Amino acid sequence: MWRLARAGARAPPALAAAAAAAGAGHGGTEGWYEWAARSAPVHWAEGGLAALQEATGLPCWAAIAGGAAVLRSAVTLPLAAHQGRLLAKLENLQPEVKELAKRLRYEVSVRGKQLGWSEKVARFHFRKNMRRILTELYVRDNCHPFKATVLLWVQVPMWVCVSLALRNCSVGALGPAVQEQFSSGGALWFRDLTAPDSTWILPVALGLVNLLVVEIFASQRKMPVSRFQNLVTNLFRVVSVVMIPIAATVPSSMALYWLSSSLVGLCHNLLLRSPAFRRLCCIPRTKSHSDTPYRDMVAALAAKYSFRKQQH
Repeated sequence: MWRLARAGARAPPALAAAAAAAGAGHGGTEGWYEWAARSAPVHWAEGGLAALQEATGLPCWAAIAGGAAVLRSAVTLPLAAHQGRLLAKLENLQPEVKELAKRLRYEVSVRGKQLGWSEKVARFHFRKNMRRILTELYVRDNCHPFKATVLLWVQVPMWVCVSLALRNCSVGALGPAVQEQFSSGGALWFRDLTAPDSTWILPVALGLVNLLVVEIFASQRKMPVSRFQNLVTNLFRVVSVVMIPIAATVPSSMALYWLSSSLVGLCHNLLLRSPAFRRLCCIPRTKSHSDTPYRDMVAALAAKYSFRKQQH
């Protein structure tokens, strides 16, 4: 990713060679973290970052931010749109599910009285048949809930691999030339990308952006929320806060990537609420759909926090 001192080799191959040499220098007793940092996907991330910087000529900090934007836009935005289509189908399926559950409950009750089933046996048959019905509906509409988790299974490993690639560049695992370029490749208050942000501006901004994403998501839910959903939302709030001290201890290159990725993710979340963009992505209209999503979002956040303020 970085203009290396090289003899006739372009940056990406040189970077890959440096990574391979760094990996070969370790013995077989390293921990899982070192093993992951030297894995093939991390080396691919290093090569991709190298190709981006070589093609654009951007400074290190801009290449990191730009790489985050490219990855989120090219990989996770299409997956997020796909997730939106699945969730919309699932929401539109709920009235039919409720009607079928009501009918099945009646049929099981009648059958149970005929055969003398206990309440436990009747509940077992209801759940068994309800699972079958749901599976048939998911297959019919091609909207199995598990498919909505594909975004998570792609986004998290990608985030980890790029983070480890930047860590390798920052700590000298790819050689002193790369580390030297990182040490002078920052901007503004984070000139040295190999050192943590001593001002805490990047870590705090990261925490605030992540919290904003969580609160926007929570404020837009119009369907009844289960205890598990509330638990997951609170977990994400905790993770957003915990990420602040973590980001303050890692090289600024990693904190910058995390912040850039979160900012792009926030923009994508807002974009996916646009009625025009949803139509472009063929996301079905739902009962909870709004023609004024941004106005509703601001109103929901204002009502939520003004109410809390009045309580205090």
